[in-house]
Amino acid sequence: MDLEARTLRRVTLRLVPFLVLCYFVAYLDRVNVGFAKLTMSKDLGLSETAFGLGAGIFFIAYFLFEVPSNLFLERFGARKWIARIMFSWGLLSGAMAFIGGETSFYVVRVLLGFAEAGFFPGIIFFLTLWFPAKERARIIGLFMAAIPLSSVIGAPVSGALLGLDGWMGMHGWQWLYILEAAPALVLSVVVLFYLTDKPADATWLAADEQAWLINRLATEQKVREAARHYSVWQALTDPRVLAVSLVYFGAVACNYGFSFFLPTIVKGFGLSNLQTGFVVALPYIVGTVGMVLWGRRSDLKQERKGHAAIALFIAAAGIGASTMFDDPLVKMVAFTVAGFGIFASLPVIWTLPTAYLSGPAAAGGIAVVNSIGNLSGFFGPYAMGYIKDATGSYNGGLWTLAAAGFVAMVIVMALRHDSSLEQAPSGRIMPAE
Repeated sequence: MDLEARTLRRVTLRLVPFLVLCYFVAYLDRVNVGFAKLTMSKDLGLSETAFGLGAGIFFIAYFLFEVPSNLFLERFGARKWIARIMFSWGLLSGAMAFIGGETSFYVVRVLLGFAEAGFFPGIIFFLTLWFPAKERARIIGLFMAAIPLSSVIGAPVSGALLGLDGWMGMHGWQWLYILEAAPALVLSVVVLFYLTDKPADATWLAADEQAWLINRLATEQKVREAARHYSVWQALTDPRVLAVSLVYFGAVACNYGFSFFLPTIVKGFGLSNLQTGFVVALPYIVGTVGMVLWGRRSDLKQERKGHAAIALFIAAAGIGASTMFDDPLVKMVAFTVAGFGIFASLPVIWTLPTAYLSGPAAAGGIAVVNSIGNLSGFFGPYAMGYIKDATGSYNGGLWTLAAAGFVAMVIVMALRHDSSLEQAPSGRIMPAE
């Protein structure tokens, strides 16, 4: 095995499975409110609009603290900052078990948004410190596979935990929040001892592997900065960063509007909570495969815009098609097609800003994309809940999500993207400084 392959294999095996586990826990704690809703809304007297507002308000706080959090991570290092994030969100995710109505629901969801802000873009930035650009769609796809996996595994588990209703005098949804928050607290300690901030600190790499990786990443950074060196402020206001933010907004609107209400839609087929958990997992199984294979294909072809646009079209088409059928089987086929498109688009979208930003500018730019994009985590669920209360049907909300995905497809096709910035120059790799 040559030096490059050996180095990347060792870094991948060391970092990616652990980061997948961390994001699996983070995403499960973020969206388990969709399963809790199956019994929580009735217990607390929440309307569809109130639930949609509470589920989505998380992202307002997330938006406000996203950029500062990522800049803190770049300054203090991923190991300490990610541990802090995981500990605080674990506490607040568990605190969801003790809400008593609309007001406390909104308050704890806002605090959870503040606590978790910076985790995902922090990891995306962290991966740019360890992997060359040509590997990133594949690596980000592997990392982000935690999103659908959290539902593949978490949906049946969450459905089963609702069956603990009455144990020790607590509701099943309360046990769901408590038991699914515990892993974050444990992992917050593990992060401190396991993660390494940068390749120069990686004593677990052989000397030649460490030197190759440091030099390769330094060379890529010089290429990007030779094309244009971005300050943090320039990255925050760059038109391409803002355009990618709108693309991500559309993709995330599809994702969260889909995720928060799919359990309720599926239970409406006449299924039990446990059966609902297994059926809901199906679109996420396909989404997991799509995310990994589509990201790998984008790397092999070294093509980004077309891959992102096709995936977004499939997402929009699947969501839109789901409104045209009443048969549960056909409806689930449409949702499964949508799941492929939603999750296949995400890792490819993230290759767009990381191709030309580096250092603090990358930390800030990535955070802008994620914070603006995740504002749709408020828009999608709130629109779904509001339209359901107003019309008595989820179809209007689903068409709204489909439109968001279609607009994102149009924007990504209009983007200017220089794929040459993802390539290391031929010839000698520059020595580390």
